[in-house]
Amino acid sequence: MSDAPPTFAEARRVWWQIGLTGFGGPAGQIALLHRLVVEERRWIDERAFLRGLNFCMLLPGPEAQQLATWIGWRLHGVRGALTAGTLFVLPGALLILALAAAYAEFGTRPQVAAAFLGIKAAVIALVLEAVLRVGRRALKRSLAWGFAAAALFAIGAFAVPFPLVVLGAGIGGALLAGPLGAHDGDGAPTVVLPPGPSPLRVLAVGLTLWLAPLFALAVLLGRDHRLVEVGGFLSALAVVTFGGAYTVLAWVAQAGVATFGWLTPGEMLDGLGLAETTPGPLILVLEFVGYLAAYRAPAPFEPWLAGTLGALLAVWVTFVPCFVWVLLGAAHVERLAARPRLGGALAGITAAAVGVIAHLGLWSALATLFASRAPTTWGPITVELPVLASFDGRAVVLTVLALTLTFVLRWGVLAMLGAAAAAGLALALP
Repeated sequence: MSDAPPTFAEARRVWWQIGLTGFGGPAGQIALLHRLVVEERRWIDERAFLRGLNFCMLLPGPEAQQLATWIGWRLHGVRGALTAGTLFVLPGALLILALAAAYAEFGTRPQVAAAFLGIKAAVIALVLEAVLRVGRRALKRSLAWGFAAAALFAIGAFAVPFPLVVLGAGIGGALLAGPLGAHDGDGAPTVVLPPGPSPLRVLAVGLTLWLAPLFALAVLLGRDHRLVEVGGFLSALAVVTFGGAYTVLAWVAQAGVATFGWLTPGEMLDGLGLAETTPGPLILVLEFVGYLAAYRAPAPFEPWLAGTLGALLAVWVTFVPCFVWVLLGAAHVERLAARPRLGGALAGITAAAVGVIAHLGLWSALATLFASRAPTTWGPITVELPVLASFDGRAVVLTVLALTLTFVLRWGVLAMLGAAAAAGLALALP
């Protein structure tokens, strides 16, 4: 540990730096946090960092943003938590807002569509990489493989709602903590955390801030308005978003595309591609979803204003709960980290997330390689199979390129996305 804690101004400068340079998804962002806060500045020690990370992985929501929030709280209390968590998200959120507005206006142009075909192919490679990365960590025992297979089958064959998959995996993991490999803590705590804020106050203030805009919109615009529909859905999502952005996207694809019809499968992949190219949590893809959903049902607003309100509402109902979860448990990190049942629940959810992300990979590949799909039913099982006549040979070329750049040449995310987009444009040239 450093001899003196940082001043609030010193910490704020670091949170800005992380918010502006936090590319690469949660793994890269957690590594950046570790380098700046533990290795270079020694504001907290290694054991405290790992316990905070374990705690944040138990919570719904983006673990890297929540880890920054927890470290901010540990250094400077509630104001530190709010500052760290907000600056982690703010730069990326502003960029996604601008990109979503541009996409809504110009996304149908042939050149833009060609570039995004390359980005869709790149997303296939990124999702496969996520499956392998999470799988290496989560599937160390045969029972964990069973959880992953069950989640894949439940969503793909029976369209089981995502919250039920998470709930079942959490309960199963808690009951089978031993066979899954969950274990007690790694020894006695080495740090003493400051007392946390009053749980009742956190709940009262947090829930009011979280849901007040949604209730106000329902009163002003009616419960059936698109903004209320978007805010309600994403508020529910904020409670069950275990497993990271790729897992969340699987549920958004299940509901936002098939159930609500807010956007198409290809547009969903475009949004994820934009989120991959900007700093901040990948879950900011929900801001893109909120913008397009509201933009297409704008009354009584202008489309651009409705889209902006939808994007801001998506960010609000996604991230305000993150602060609530962190502040509720901030002072109890040491005790939570040592409970095997909680570890078992996390292990079950993480294993199931591999299956959910694998389903997303299959869905992404079918949406990219085939222009249309048709539902096929065998008894209680219904799956969407591709229409072979709609096969797109360009997408195959771009997907092979993205896989080669990712797994053979080991290009970074931004370079690979840029190359795939450029290749998509090149293939579209006459």
